[in-house]
Amino acid sequence: MNDLELTMMEALSRKDYVPANVPELLRLLRLSPGRQQELQRALRGLEQTGRVARIKGNRYIRPREADLIPGRIRMNRQGKGFLQPDDPDLKEIAIPESATGTALHEDRVLVRRDVRPKGLRHVQADPDTGTVVRILERHRTRMVGTLQRGRRFLYVIPDDPRIPHDIYVPEPSGRGGMVRPARIGDKVVVELKEWETRHTNPEGEIVEVLGAPDAEGVDMLSVLRQYGLPLHFPKAALREAHAIGTAVHPNDLRGRVDCRPHRVITIDPDDAKDFDDAIGLERAEHDHWRLWVHIADVSHYVKPGTALDAEARKRGNSTYLVDRVIPMLPEALSNELCSLKPGVDRLTKCAELLVSNEGRVLSAKFYSAVIRSRRRFTYQEVLAVLQRKPANDPITQMLHQAHDLAQRIRRLRFRNGSLDLDFPESKIRLDERGRVLRIERTENDVSHQLIEEFMLLANEAVAERLIHLRRPAVHRVHEAPDARRLQEYREEVLSHDVPCGNLEHRPEVQKLLTRLNALPIGPALKIGFLKSLMRARYAIEPLGHYGLAKKKYAHFTSPIRRYADLIVHRALFDQKAGAPTALKETAEHISVTERNSADAERDSKDVKLFAFLGAQLKSGRPEQYPALVTDVRNFGFFVDVPGLAMSGLVPLSTVEDDFFVFDAARNHLVGRRTRRRIRLGDQVTVQVAKVDRFKKQVDFRLAAPHRPRGSRAAQSFHRGQRAGRPKPPARHRVGCCTRGLRLCRATNHPDRGEGYSLNPA
Repeated sequence: MNDLELTMMEALSRKDYVPANVPELLRLLRLSPGRQQELQRALRGLEQTGRVARIKGNRYIRPREADLIPGRIRMNRQGKGFLQPDDPDLKEIAIPESATGTALHEDRVLVRRDVRPKGLRHVQADPDTGTVVRILERHRTRMVGTLQRGRRFLYVIPDDPRIPHDIYVPEPSGRGGMVRPARIGDKVVVELKEWETRHTNPEGEIVEVLGAPDAEGVDMLSVLRQYGLPLHFPKAALREAHAIGTAVHPNDLRGRVDCRPHRVITIDPDDAKDFDDAIGLERAEHDHWRLWVHIADVSHYVKPGTALDAEARKRGNSTYLVDRVIPMLPEALSNELCSLKPGVDRLTKCAELLVSNEGRVLSAKFYSAVIRSRRRFTYQEVLAVLQRKPANDPITQMLHQAHDLAQRIRRLRFRNGSLDLDFPESKIRLDERGRVLRIERTENDVSHQLIEEFMLLANEAVAERLIHLRRPAVHRVHEAPDARRLQEYREEVLSHDVPCGNLEHRPEVQKLLTRLNALPIGPALKIGFLKSLMRARYAIEPLGHYGLAKKKYAHFTSPIRRYADLIVHRALFDQKAGAPTALKETAEHISVTERNSADAERDSKDVKLFAFLGAQLKSGRPEQYPALVTDVRNFGFFVDVPGLAMSGLVPLSTVEDDFFVFDAARNHLVGRRTRRRIRLGDQVTVQVAKVDRFKKQVDFRLAAPHRPRGSRAAQSFHRGQRAGRPKPPARHRVGCCTRGLRLCRATNHPDRGEGYSLNPA
């Protein structure tokens, strides 16, 4: 804040301050009338950041004094909002659909917290609720959608299902740099204009025509535009990257520890090009191990105040779409000079850890180093090595030793309370025309665990050192779940006759997760537990990591693809690194970019899968897939389809050989004719029945190659059943993995080194 803003905040904090307008503030602050515009600009800035609030009569006050809370709102597909307050001491505030106003997902808003009537008893665990009273800052003003024509106007159906209304647009003129005028059915980019109330449709203007939805490349271009992902770097950033050169120079080695004689290797996915971590391991004295975790020294090349740094901060992280990578840094750095390729000198920041046989860190030291990686391994290659007996080769022997130590560290981590939240990841492979070729399922096997445990250990050690040094930095935090959500989930588990203790006690959570891993219903209930958790984010306060059971945790191991790690490198090795105020804004910003990337990655997979399944429907020969029942309702049941890495609804209207009745008490469906029961956790076989690209939903049907049509009377009966059943609400029909909650494994992803990331529903 500048001097004028500080003076204003001091004035608003006085005990005798009465809410004042601009003229009154001029007099209160003893400013000349000529400084009115300067004062108004300062007030707008403070209002936008949530430090002051404008109330009735255009008077200004500190938000907390009027029970107004600034923060960022996240919306789900049901239209409900959740405010993450700027104040870290405040808990999440739920915003009912009717109280979100014109707020959109990730907007910064001002919320008035609801005051509970006195004299009434309330359950302590009831969540705070509130109402959006003002939009402080739009996260996004441009949306992608499909142009349609009504009787008297044109409108755009947004691709994002969290936008509740169609957007009215004027007739496209073809001007503004458009290659051609928009046609009905085209994918277009709309600039949001007027939107006064949530009870009316917003207005917008078409600023770009992307083309027909089925035209080559339009699907991915829509994702790029929807999430504001840049295709190119600014010229100034590219010039800086080019000026750095392509090789490590002798001057770069000054003051560095020479680790080139060490046996250092990298382990990454088979299609990775940005190798930002390497490891080395040797036995030390007294049955201890000396572990070197080398991380690419991006901070040596990307300095604060440069165009490279500004662009890296803006992007926040690399984004891994299904068909491309949108890197945080230019490829000259991310895939070349910073990438720890084998056989060439590379600069690193090293965490050298002395580890006991039990997996405890006995000491840690951190320094700048230079390495020359001996070999680049893929996870598949490491797994193959570990499945054989150790050979005489020192590298393969080191891999076996590293595996043994990693498993000891892993066992100790779980004994200390870490939660087993792993889910398999599916990777979509495309052909040369961008169509789905195959879907590969990746398990969290011992090759992944080897590198993951060492990265976790380094991240924790770095966080402990930063806190010990009292250096301001950005920490990775994952707060404990809300007690009310845990209780609701516990009741759900008990309703399925699965024993469940008090989930506010971590050992009981671990017992439950272990139990679920052995039950057919387990995966479905495990998804429910994940939905009850908070979302991992970045903060300047070391609030700890609930999922990992670590009190101190920071991201250190992926500076090529995460700006948070670059901040941590600077904080650890540069005493003059960023001020706390700037770091707080940066922590919020990179939390937003991380969520934006996760949504983009999910949508990039969905558009390819929708096209893949749509082609199956057109062929008349849809494939059959094993599926898991994850939810049961009176209109159908939801299934998770691992082979497609997605979930969807099986409407009862697609079942033609039986009439199913919903038993609410037992939470299952029963067929009147066959007496077949469909319950949570059941294994079924499904085929695609409908693909709705507008709503981003997929409906499935039970696979029945020889379904009997039955008599005319039976057909009429089933048609009557389908006609009389209410249409399922859109909010229950989800087209993304695990019904809106997605787990990103630690392979080629920005959250590598943590094991998973929790993203919004």
